[in-house]
Amino acid sequence: MVRANGVAMHVQQLAPDDPPADAASRTGPPTAVLVHGIATDNLASWYLSLAYPLAAAGFRVVMYDLRGHGRSERPPNGYRVDDLVDDLAALLDELGIAGPVHLLGNSLGGTIAFGYAVRHPGRVASIVAVEAAPATTRWLTRIRRQLAAALGPARPAAAPGARYLTALRNLVATTSAGQDLPASTPLAAADLHAIDCPVLGVFGSESAAADLAPSLVHLLPQARVVVIQGHRHAVLVTARDQVRDQVLPWLLDQLGPGSDSTPGGSSSGASADPAGLTAPRR
Repeated sequence: MVRANGVAMHVQQLAPDDPPADAASRTGPPTAVLVHGIATDNLASWYLSLAYPLAAAGFRVVMYDLRGHGRSERPPNGYRVDDLVDDLAALLDELGIAGPVHLLGNSLGGTIAFGYAVRHPGRVASIVAVEAAPATTRWLTRIRRQLAAALGPARPAAAPGARYLTALRNLVATTSAGQDLPASTPLAAADLHAIDCPVLGVFGSESAAADLAPSLVHLLPQARVVVIQGHRHAVLVTARDQVRDQVLPWLLDQLGPGSDSTPGGSSSGASADPAGLTAPRR
């Protein structure tokens, strides 16, 4: 447990196997910070998907449970996106990680990653956003609807999404998250211009969040987007091999000349250029 920003946070780390020579010679092994999503999610979704492949590829891997999730403390308030960004910044300081780091965020975790990059642009090397978008006005409207649904009638235990809604209902009932998240300060296009690092967006083709992909490229022209066919919002877990095959080569490519990498391409079941969404990388 690490106390950061006044909250006891559950943290897990994996040491790198053999850091890419070029990166290690400059600053030590590159650091990948993995940020999970809301409600039913915790660091286990990364632990069971990309954490070990990233460590095997030479990254120092840092995972943590967001406040109110997993084994981290659940304070009654402090759930605006800015609060969650403050948690991440304080945690990296407590761990002595000055950056730049590679941020990988799933769902709400990706939104936190974008918020951190806006406020700390020099401390982010790249962003991988799985089923995620920045906290724009449009995003805040979506999260407001989701939180409202959590307060609606309970679904039968076997119904799709019932477990997620139950966990979200519990979070809203025991914290101020239901009021805080929709009241977060929206990011304007001018805010997002501060993000000049490479960005990879990963979406499931059957996810309700897939319609965020075009706006992600519009807001961040340097972003590359891939769509994993036949998967929904939990694509990080349900298609972990396809996600890994997209993310790892892309991340290694960001380390620059000298790393043992090749540009990420399309894997089976994935489209690297869905409906013209892919933008050239800088």
